[in-house]
Amino acid sequence: MSDDRTETTRAETPSHTTTIVERRGGGGGLIIGIIALVIVVVGAFYFLSETGSEARKDDAIAEAAKSVGDTADKAGDAIDKATPKE
Repeated sequence: MSDDRTETTRAETPSHTTTIVERRGGGGGLIIGIIALVIVVVGAFYFLSETGSEARKDDAIAEAAKSVGDTADKAGDAIDKATPKE
């Protein structure tokens, strides 16, 4: 009889592995956010100033129309007084 022996050895391997991933940003997101905020502020300022300008223009047109109406009434009264009545 022959004695055949087989021995198996295992290398010790860790039962778990920990991986650490470090992320470092370049600050690009922050810069884009600041630029977007500036664009929004400038757009809001432009929109609000344009709305105020439109309101002032509308008020000026209404005042001019009222003035024309008052002048037309005065002219009509003057014409009525100047014409002989029968």
